[in-house]
Amino acid sequence: MIVQTMRLKRGWSQQQLADLSGLNVRTIQRIERGQSASVESFKALGAAFDVDFSQLQENAVRDIARTPEQIEIALAFSHVRQVRGLAYSLVSYAIGIGALAIINWIYNPHHLIVIYPAAIWGLALVWKAARVFNLLPWFGPEWERRQVEKRLGHPL
Repeated sequence: MIVQTMRLKRGWSQQQLADLSGLNVRTIQRIERGQSASVESFKALGAAFDVDFSQLQENAVRDIARTPEQIEIALAFSHVRQVRGLAYSLVSYAIGIGALAIINWIYNPHHLIVIYPAAIWGLALVWKAARVFNLLPWFGPEWERRQVEKRLGHPL
């Protein structure tokens, strides 16, 4: 969490931090999700941020017991990543269906076959958008909590 916050305060992308630290982007992503990292990784990040690596390790250990504010920040980061994923999906939909429409128009202009993949892919995007913006209340966090409590037989 501290690595992600420090990176964002400096306006760096994960790729830029990876380039500066000499680490792999996947390693940066793993550390930002709160998974374990080696001392060498913390040293590389400390050098990139120009801080003592032990400070990064202490903060990583402290992040395990998160405060409500840290949980809220983590949820906000998660939501932003989901929105970004939806935006990427929408762009790929526009490019993909546009390419298919051009191909359909060139080779078979009398039959609009492109409608079928556009409809199926479009429905998948609507489903993804509904999940990202929590428009499906029957499968939202409250539903999930109720199901867990039902399974456990007592409130969380």
